[in-house]
Amino acid sequence: MKRAPTVTGLHKVESMKDQRFSKQHSTVLNRLARYMSSAMGKPLPARVLEATKHHLLDSLASMVSGAELLPGRMAIKYAKAQGGRADACVAGTRILTSLELAAMTNGMLAHADETDDAHGSSLTHPGCAVVPAALAMGEREGCGGGALLRAVALGYDVCARLGMSLNPYEFRADGHSPSSFGPTFGAAAAAGALAGLGLKEMRYLLSYSAQQASGISCWMRDEEHIEKAFDFGGMPARNGVAAAAMVYAGFTGVEDVFSGERNFFMAYGRKPKPELLIKDLGKTYEIVNTNIKRWSAGSPIAPALDSLFEIIKENNFKWKDVGNVLIKVSHQGANTVGDRIIPDICMEHMCALMLADSNVTFASSHDKRRVGDPIIAELRKRIRCVGDDALERVLPSRQAIVILTLKNGLCLENRTVHVRGTPSNPMSREDVDAKSFNLLAPVLGQRRARKLCDVVWRFEEINNVREIRKYLMI
Repeated sequence: MKRAPTVTGLHKVESMKDQRFSKQHSTVLNRLARYMSSAMGKPLPARVLEATKHHLLDSLASMVSGAELLPGRMAIKYAKAQGGRADACVAGTRILTSLELAAMTNGMLAHADETDDAHGSSLTHPGCAVVPAALAMGEREGCGGGALLRAVALGYDVCARLGMSLNPYEFRADGHSPSSFGPTFGAAAAAGALAGLGLKEMRYLLSYSAQQASGISCWMRDEEHIEKAFDFGGMPARNGVAAAAMVYAGFTGVEDVFSGERNFFMAYGRKPKPELLIKDLGKTYEIVNTNIKRWSAGSPIAPALDSLFEIIKENNFKWKDVGNVLIKVSHQGANTVGDRIIPDICMEHMCALMLADSNVTFASSHDKRRVGDPIIAELRKRIRCVGDDALERVLPSRQAIVILTLKNGLCLENRTVHVRGTPSNPMSREDVDAKSFNLLAPVLGQRRARKLCDVVWRFEEINNVREIRKYLMI
């Protein structure tokens, strides 16, 4: 009979594993913290600067438009009840509140809808956490526009790389939420950079980020998008700036949370790849690899809408002529958006809107009256969304095959390989400006919306980030 191992014996086994892991990855945190602490002194390459402006404007527009949606209204109600010192503003309101509360509220506003950006390879939505965190810290510290842009780009780098390092598809399959974990680190990096944290402080910052990183993928069962807005935007933005503020105040902590005994990667994920945290830092900027959404809909729906839009544009038919529509997407995509209750993350509803209107707008995708529209209800019966093995294999590239058969028997087919707004088929400055203006104007008014867009395009010229309050607040 084998003797049961003692606690000391088990501890030795764990320590041996920890030591092997540490030896392999001990340089990861050092290099990442060094990059984070020096990022504010390095100018962004021209194409990265331009992309950062795209994502800043897109995120601000998501925040403002989200202020009038249910998750946004709930977040604003919460912020009003809490009060707090006047560190930073809440977009689309007259509220000035504390650093953490402003970051959380704006984060929820930014993901109140499915309008904000997304990074496919990491399964994260960087903008709805990184931008609110950077904006809140930038306002509190009175930072310049150029500094905020560099901090935002840094936040995207850390967010996306952290997500990819966790083997995100398996990570989510295990019940975790990549869209909560990566953005927490990204928000912390952006806020920490604007707070002027040094090398050793950045090491502490990463440890406090790791301690607060959380999130489970039950958000898929949220029927009103309120918890999802908190999970994707509000919580990581709040926790990220909290980590930065604590370290700024003098908190010390574990100096290498990514290696050593009981480290972050041993606690989370199957087959993590910590080396991805530092791969091509300073060469590959992940903000350039982040998607901006053309349509206000869940990401897996976008390729199907692109395909339907092209089919409608190239062929002369009316919605009454449609016999049936087969939509093939990845299994993961079909599971995420197939026959959902929330309209703008429901494949069948959004595609029915496209067929009925020949387009999809922010207004139509949020018009709950359309759910009960007889035309939409009839079209939904003709649409079937299925998972496809071949499209599952090409992930993280979101693709769709749409096969539309008219009542006269004519079969029309389109495959979207590169969704509009992805790095392979990017939106232009004019595209982003038009999308953002259309989201901002109903809340801010056309004059103020136009000024906010114009300010973002020359954001590096701003001396103090607080200057944009007069455009963001109403």
